[in-house]
Amino acid sequence: MTPKSEKDAAAGVRRAKRAQREPRGRTRRGTSAVADPKAREFLRRADPILARLIDARPDFHPRAWLDELPPLDSFGTLIFQVIGQQLSVSATRTIVARLEQRFGGHLPSPQELLDVDPQELRASGMSNRKGATLRAIAERFVDGRLSDESLARMSDAEIEAGLTEIPGVGLWTARGFLIVALDRPDVFLSGDLALRRATGRAYGFDHLPTEDEMVRLADRWRPYRSLAVSYLFASEYEKGT
Repeated sequence: MTPKSEKDAAAGVRRAKRAQREPRGRTRRGTSAVADPKAREFLRRADPILARLIDARPDFHPRAWLDELPPLDSFGTLIFQVIGQQLSVSATRTIVARLEQRFGGHLPSPQELLDVDPQELRASGMSNRKGATLRAIAERFVDGRLSDESLARMSDAEIEAGLTEIPGVGLWTARGFLIVALDRPDVFLSGDLALRRATGRAYGFDHLPTEDEMVRLADRWRPYRSLAVSYLFASEYEKGT
C-alpha cells in the first residue's frame, strides 16, 4: 500500500468512526437550528404569500431533513447531489443507503470511491454517467484541486464555476451543494421541478412557472433566497399543508 493509499484508508476509518459517534445525518454545520429570525422577518415583510407559509411554521427547522442522511462533508454532499439529479428524495436516499452498505456503513472517501470497480457503483442503483461524474469529482479531491477547506473559502460564484467545469455537474448540483454543504444564505434553485410546482401552487399560477418567472419572483427574497426555498419545499412535502 502506498503512503497515499494508507492516508486515504485512515481517512475512511475516521469517517466510519465519526458516523458511529454522531447522530445520523448530523453535519458539522448543525441541522437543528430554527430559521434565522432576522431572515424570517425580512421574508415576511417582503412577500405576503411567503409570510403565510412562514407564519404556519413558527418553529421551522430548515435543515432538519438532513437528519435523515449520513454525516456529509463536501465530498459526501456532492455524492448526494449527483445521485439526486432528476430523482426523488426517497430514491436518492435509497441509493445513498446502498452505497453506505457497500463501504461498511459510511459514504466512501474520494480514494475509496476511485479504488472500487465502477460497476460496483452501478450496482448501488446509479447510472454509469453519474458514476463517471463521481469519479471525476473524486479525482479532484485526491489531487488537491478540491477540498473542504478550499471550497469553504470560495464565493458562491467561484464554487458554481469550479464545479460546473466537471462533466455531469450543472448549476442545480452546484447550487444544491452551496445550500447543503455550506449553508449559504442566498442560493436559488430556479430550475428545480419540485420547487417550481410548490411555487405554482403557493402563488396561484395556472401553469408550471418558467425559470425566468421563478427568478423574477425570487428577486424580492434577496439576500435570503435559501430560506425562502426551504419554506416552499416544506409546503410541497409536508402532509396536510
